[in-house]
Amino acid sequence: MSGLESKKFNARLRKNRTRAKISGTAERPRLSVTISNLHISVQVVDDQKRTTLAAATTVGAKLKGTKTEKAATIGSEIAKKAKKAGVTQVVFDRGSRKYAKRLAALSEAARKEGMEF
Repeated sequence: MSGLESKKFNARLRKNRTRAKISGTAERPRLSVTISNLHISVQVVDDQKRTTLAAATTVGAKLKGTKTEKAATIGSEIAKKAKKAGVTQVVFDRGSRKYAKRLAALSEAARKEGMEF
């Protein structure tokens, strides 16, 4: 197994381990975060009904600043959209990523807007 294959395999294991413990309900949906090299996408998902309640992304948005600042902007945007959908409490799904830098900036911005997790 090459270096890249093992890296992807380990990331998939970490993601599956996280998702085995986390599930979104109608009362407390899951806040799923996907961070790529260029963009950040966030969804509020009700896993029981299999529906997306709110979503925000940097794809197509003309945001200025660093990737961390963009993550904070998306965090506050998803919190506002979730409030419109009637969601204030969520379960945070970080996927295979460590809770640091961009992920931390996103979650802190969402907390400032009133989201609880």
